[in-house]
Amino acid sequence: MRALVSVSNKTGLVEFVKNLKALGWDIIATGGTMKLLQESGIQVINISEVTGFSEICDGRVKTLHPKVHGGLLARRDNPDHLKALKDNGIEFIDMVCVNLYPFGETIAKPDVTIEDAIEQIDIGGPSMLRSAAKNYADVTVVCNPADYPKIIDEIRTNGNTTLETRLKLSAKAYTHTAEYDMCIATFMREKAHLNEKLFLEFDLAQGLRYGENPHQSAKFYRQKEHVPYSLAFAKQLHGKEMSYNNIQDANAALNIVKEFDAPFCVGLKHMNPCGAAIGTDIVDAWTKTYEADKVSIFGGIVATNQEVTKEAAELMKPIFLEIIMAPKFSPEALEILQTKKNLRLLEVEMRKTDDKPMQYVSVNGGLLVQNTDVEMAELSSAMCVTKTAPTEAQLTDMEFGLRIVKHVKSNAIVVVKNGQTLGVGAGQMNRIGSAELALNAAHANGVKSGLVMASDAFFPFDDCVTLAHTMGVDAIVQPGGSVRDEDSIKKADEYGITMLFSGKRHFKH
Repeated sequence: MRALVSVSNKTGLVEFVKNLKALGWDIIATGGTMKLLQESGIQVINISEVTGFSEICDGRVKTLHPKVHGGLLARRDNPDHLKALKDNGIEFIDMVCVNLYPFGETIAKPDVTIEDAIEQIDIGGPSMLRSAAKNYADVTVVCNPADYPKIIDEIRTNGNTTLETRLKLSAKAYTHTAEYDMCIATFMREKAHLNEKLFLEFDLAQGLRYGENPHQSAKFYRQKEHVPYSLAFAKQLHGKEMSYNNIQDANAALNIVKEFDAPFCVGLKHMNPCGAAIGTDIVDAWTKTYEADKVSIFGGIVATNQEVTKEAAELMKPIFLEIIMAPKFSPEALEILQTKKNLRLLEVEMRKTDDKPMQYVSVNGGLLVQNTDVEMAELSSAMCVTKTAPTEAQLTDMEFGLRIVKHVKSNAIVVVKNGQTLGVGAGQMNRIGSAELALNAAHANGVKSGLVMASDAFFPFDDCVTLAHTMGVDAIVQPGGSVRDEDSIKKADEYGITMLFSGKRHFKH
């Protein structure tokens, strides 16, 4: 039995090959792999001895030869194949152990050139993997060092790998080459300014008990590149397994947290914030968040950009919550919160970046792709369109309200005061309906004056301004852009309300 070994990732290779040798296998090797094995005291056959041809073109051509691919592709049950091998002096190759040049690692370097990248495009490796994988009925193909122990165990037990194992290894090999080719294609297409194809790669993170509803099946996949504010890379410290809806809601909460640098906390239900606040610390932020809507937060999700302390945990513990997310939990906080068996505690990296990640939304037969809505207008008095100018406190609350309302389902209205949400109107078919919901909630919270209103899109009529006035709103921020903007401005001037046009719409469907 003969194995051809040529790897970039040499993890566990020496032990693997020593075991193969002990089991009576001959080893064919190339380049750096051959050097490593020889330095480890392992006798190997140089690939040139097999092909009868020296490596050429700086090693670009060494395994692209009939004595390699004939030995891999020949079917052992086909007399014509066997005759062809005999006539041409070709011997079987029964195993290929290959993984590919580090193209992905190379292009991840900030100063990489296209010339550097091209030198890491493997040609012979994918060819051998594909040949061996095609003939899995007789050939074992290995591309992942994690499979070495199982392969050795099967050979030691059975004299060879099983057909079932070879089929699985074949599938892994084709996946390995597909991922590799996709990485190369994406890089080269970007350099060539081609955009009519989109390649995506995600790995299974976990199977889920069910999807949005119990009769729907679901899985959770994650991308390869680690990103902050991500459930895919969060560390669960306690509680039940995350569900489909948990992941959706928790992701929405993390996107809101990402907006703030000051101590901040948000409570969320069904993809919309029910309470959010800036505070002097985690205890202050949590207290304001909870008081913003004590009813809706029942069974909700909490996310904060601060370490959860013992004091905060003691305040959170009596409330029925599904999830608490934070960059860190103090040991005392964990001890307190872990007494609640089902409460999920997630530690999430919250490192700020300038990245503008892409957002993918599936539709029937297609995929919508856009940059995530990370841009915010920097508010100033210069944006005021009314006679009454905003105070510094109002400007601060307007910015706070805008950062919340952009994450509320459209039509969206948020009413705030002193860095705390007091009412959230989400997902209504008309804007006045959302305004009524938000303002009624603010009044139910006992706050009926000095309110600031933020809208995700323009007012189509002046009715929202009129309602705002009757319910204690002194300041409004909205993007503007309606053909009836002048009506809203006149009405605001009539009531002495200050109003800013941010110039940026934040629809969220």
